Amino acid sequence: MNPDLSWVLNDVLQVPGAQHAILVSADGLLLASSDEIGRDDAETVAAAMSSMQSLSRAVAPFVGRQSPGRWRQTLLEYEGGWIFLIAAGSGAYLAAAAVADVDMEAMSFRMQQLVSALGKAMSTPPRQSAGSGT
Repeated sequence: MNPDLSWVLNDVLQVPGAQHAILVSADGLLLASSDEIGRDDAETVAAAMSSMQSLSRAVAPFVGRQSPGRWRQTLLEYEGGWIFLIAAGSGAYLAAAAVADVDMEAMSFRMQQLVSALGKAMSTPPRQSAGSGT
């Protein structure tokens, strides 16, 4: 069972213009959310962010066929703002939404700081399939 990490996600919202933050497992389960987003919306976004990180990894060779490197972050830009998605430990991802004029460097830095400081607490092992006996 994961500890309540909503306080961590609320800390991301200290960046002016940050709106919401969620912690997602690799298989799309919502692990935690900031106070500013409802559970249903957070679960929908969690599933989408899991797919987004998978797509981001799949297109890594587009960066460079010889050595695309490890995926670090995905940024999605919309007319009204940004979504930041980063790895947050083994099998977990941190996603945050912000307004269009957010200080992107401050947002990325705050997210990286939190992930570094709480890597173990924000990690989640892969889910075991039901009835597998493991």
